[in-house]
This record gives sequence, structure tokens and C-alpha cells, in this order.
Amino acid sequence: MERRRPTGAVLVVVRLAVSAVSGVALALAFPPYDLTWLAVPAVAGLTLAVRGTRPWFAAVLGLVTGVLFFGSLVQWLSVVGTDAWLLLTAYCSLWIALVGAGTALLQRLRGWPLWVATLWVLQEALRDRVPMGGFPWGRLAYAQTETALTPYAALAGAPLVTFATALAGALLAYALLRLTVPDGAGPSRWLRPSAALAGILLLLVASRLVPLPTSGETADGPSSAVVAVVQGDVPQTGLDAFGQRRAVLDNHVRETLLLAERVAAGEVPQPEAVIWPENASDLDPYAVPEARAAIDAAVRAIGVPVLVGAVVTNPDDPATVLNVGIVWDPVTGPGERYAKRHPVPFGEFVPFRSVLSRFIDRFDRVPRDFAPGNGPGVLDVGPVRVGDVICFEVAYDTEVRDAVTAGGRVLVVQTNNATYGRTGQPEQQLAMSRLRAVEHGRAVLVAATSGISAVIAPDGTVVASLPEFVGGSIVREVPLRDTLTLADRVGAVPEGVASLVAVVALVLAWRRRDVGSGGDGDAVAVAVAEAPPGRDAPVTEDPEARTR
Repeated sequence: MERRRPTGAVLVVVRLAVSAVSGVALALAFPPYDLTWLAVPAVAGLTLAVRGTRPWFAAVLGLVTGVLFFGSLVQWLSVVGTDAWLLLTAYCSLWIALVGAGTALLQRLRGWPLWVATLWVLQEALRDRVPMGGFPWGRLAYAQTETALTPYAALAGAPLVTFATALAGALLAYALLRLTVPDGAGPSRWLRPSAALAGILLLLVASRLVPLPTSGETADGPSSAVVAVVQGDVPQTGLDAFGQRRAVLDNHVRETLLLAERVAAGEVPQPEAVIWPENASDLDPYAVPEARAAIDAAVRAIGVPVLVGAVVTNPDDPATVLNVGIVWDPVTGPGERYAKRHPVPFGEFVPFRSVLSRFIDRFDRVPRDFAPGNGPGVLDVGPVRVGDVICFEVAYDTEVRDAVTAGGRVLVVQTNNATYGRTGQPEQQLAMSRLRAVEHGRAVLVAATSGISAVIAPDGTVVASLPEFVGGSIVREVPLRDTLTLADRVGAVPEGVASLVAVVALVLAWRRRDVGSGGDGDAVAVAVAEAPPGRDAPVTEDPEARTR
């Protein structure tokens, strides 16, 4: 009995459903869910959903995936405002829509799993930079911070981890396609899907050959140091603005004094450097005597330099402020400092303020724009030369890499996630910090006002952490390293090469857009529906796909 061909409407519904499931699966691969293995089938699902479709419809399918993915991933932004969450979700989803369109085109070329993987790198390279500095949240690499693919970060950074993840997904899609629409009969029908699955296995096994450091290694000076990370927590009361800022500072002073008492009692070793988080003092210690006195008292009590996160008036433009980490010495007081180079648009500065503030009252909460700093955050905190990045900067390749290549022997992430507590955002940022540890072969000290603070080993292992909204401190000996990883040495070159390859492949695929599907057969749904029992599906182009 002849099987009925599925209608175009049914195929559209199937494609939309697969795209939606892919978006949900990709969201679950990221913290706080951490079902990391779902990232590969999520990429495979979108790849199969768009196969054989027109680019415009493939973009719609990609948009569905993107909305469900980013809608879940950045749901924490709804704490600021539902409009902000929806706008950011829409913006990021447009990039996945372009991935969908590009994936449909690239499948017309031979060897398309490779080109699809480079497309994901290209998408992230652009989204990470434009507009206004970009938004790197949701990179495939950030879902792979404790998997077999993680070590690739030491070779070429987050872009290579993204490439490997996307390649595994594309190869899985290719294997499923070939199993559904096989080539020939007999043993030969298993050749191509077996080769694709072997490629995935090779990706997983080869990463084990990448050495990850665990000990210190310096050309001069000590190869390890005892450091402390202080988490003061934030008040849960409805204080006024000044009272709230003073309470946060007092909490960090108190925890540092308690740490000094524990040291004196022999409960923990004497640290050689102490790290406070971003915004530990939102009261400018250069301008507010009470804030300066409180910090001085805490630093003198612990007896070693403290890296203090503070907000200070910009001396070059008093109409703006700086988000800084200040090295505070117990004898000489405030010394060198690092100013955040990558302020967050709409969070730390308001583009087009004169226009937008007329319509959005919430921008009044940012009365003065944060100005960007100059130069990487390399600071000597006692005997420890740290590479400092502040909050969202950990998501950006350039800022973190510069802090290492300029001399940082241990990475410090000063952050304030209090606004996004218990939303999953702190877990997402911690995952990024873990990937940076592997990428640069450095221990990472995460100091957060309200959590999650942590000490991370150079191989990405979390050595110790403090939960959210709990005051306390961590004291650990950490390795200090001068050695640069291959990722440090090659910088953004691999990302640029992969992006260029993706552009060339897209151009070639666009020129072939009327040629057909590149010899790989019809879309899976059509091929399976048309294949008689016990026989191979015909390898012809789906005529309905040309109309969608």
C-alpha cells in the first residue's frame, strides 16, 4: 500500500517543534541546570530542522530556537525589568536566526558539518562585539566548563570550545540524516554515519591529550601564595541609598575583621593578599572620610594589602564615575588601581541618555555614567601579581586575555551579583570563570558581594566556594603562574580564521542556492515519510522545501 506524502503544513509543524525542542535543550545545557550534554543534540536538532528549507524560513526556525534559549538563559534580567529581558532576548535571538539561515545554506556544500561549526564561531564573534561592545552570554563554550570538550580552551580559547561543540552537533545531525536516508545497501550504507560518529568520538578523546596545569610556575618569585576572598553579603532591609551603601561596606569590613580574628586564633593561615568584591564600597573612599576610615581599619587589622572594589569619581571627568579595584596597603593606604574597561550599556552607562530618559524612568537609577578605564588590570597585591577583571568583563575574551598576557599570575574576578541573586546568573558567571581558568592556566579568585565567591584551580576545578547571601571568607593557597597557554599566544587568530572560513563558505553556498541540497538528500522528515518499508529513501530534492 502506497504511503501518503506528508503535507507541507505537517512538515512546517515538525520543523517548528524540533526547533523549539532544540532551544529548550540548549537552555538546559547551561547553568543553573547544567545538563551540559544537551548542547550537542540541541545544535543537531536545529541543523536538521532547517535542512532543505529556504533561508528565510530557516531564519524563522532559528528565531524559535533563539527565543526559547535566550528567554530562559537571561531570564534573570527580568529583575531589572520585563522590557529589558524581552528586548535582550529578541536581540540575541536574531543571531540564532542568522545561524538557522546560514546552516540551511551551508548544507548545500560538501563537508558541511565543518562549515556549520565555523558559522557558530562567526555568530559568537560578531555578537560578542556589536553593538556597543556586544553581549557574549550564551556562547556554546560557556555550557562546556566541565566536560570532555573543556580542555580545548587551553589551545584556542572559548572559540575552539564553541567550534568543537558545534562540530559534534553537526556531525550528529549528519549521522542521523545518513541513518535515516542511507547511501546504497549492505555494509556501505553504514560507512558515512559511522565516520561521523567516529568524528565525535575523536573530538572527545583528543581533548584528553591537552595538558592542564595544577601547580605554580614562575620565572622569579614564589610559585604559590596564600590568599583570602571576602564575601560580605548585602543587607536585606529597605535602607535608603546611602544607608544601603554604608551597610554593604560595613559587612565587608566586619568579615575582614572576623578573618583577622581567625588568623590570630590560628584557625586559618595568614593570607598574603585579600580580595574584596566589586562595589564593596560604593561610597567613594577618596571623597567620604567615613568610608576611608572603615577600609583603613579593616586593612590594618588583617595586616596585608587588600584589593578593594569601589566606585569613585572620575578625576578626568567629574560628571562620570569609575568602577575600580584599588590596592589598599595597611601602611600607605590606597595605591595603584584598575578601572573597569568594559562598562555595561544601560546598566553602567546609558547610550542616547537625553532621548531615552524621557521615556524610561528606570535610567534615573544610573545618575552618572561609568567611564571606561585604560589598560589591563595587572596589579601587585602584596606578593601576588593579579590580573583583575570586573563582573561582566569575565565574559569577554580580550579583557581577560590582556590581564594574563600583561603579567597576571592569578586571575581575579570582582563582581556584584546581588541584584540577580537566586536567578541562575551567578552560576552562569561562575561557569565562565571556570573556563577562563582552563583557557589561561591560571587560578581564579571570584569575589562576589553576595555570592557566589570561589577559588578555582588552573584546571577549572572549584576548590572552595561560598553560597549566595552568606557572609564569610575563603583562605587557600593558590598556584602562581607566568607560563602562557597556547590560547594566550595565538589570541583571537583562530577565531578570526574560523570566521573567515564561515564567510567564504556562506558565499559559496549562496551561489549554489538554486542547485539543490548538495547531494546529501532531502530533509529527514520528507525522506522518512516517502521511504517504502525495507527500501532506501529516494535522493531527490524536496519540491515543497523550495516554497517554504
